[in-house]
Amino acid sequence: MKILRSVILSLALVLPSLALATGALNINTASAEAIAESIKGVGVHKASAIVAYRDAHGPFKSVDELAAVKGIGAKTVESNRTRLTVK
Repeated sequence: MKILRSVILSLALVLPSLALATGALNINTASAEAIAESIKGVGVHKASAIVAYRDAHGPFKSVDELAAVKGIGAKTVESNRTRLTVK
């Protein structure tokens, strides 16, 4: 019974992060609205800046490149890293 509880607890802790990883937002294809809804600390104005930057400079090669967008700092990138992808 202890083993079963341990397995259930482990799954309860792991499954949400697996679901988030597979449902990561692609910042190269997402709309400003989707970006604003998905990235903590980013509203519509900053999300529009992300899309404008992407349009001007081409697709992001890594999530870290978001920090190059005015108004998006390394702290925002780091706190949202697991929610985002460029693929």
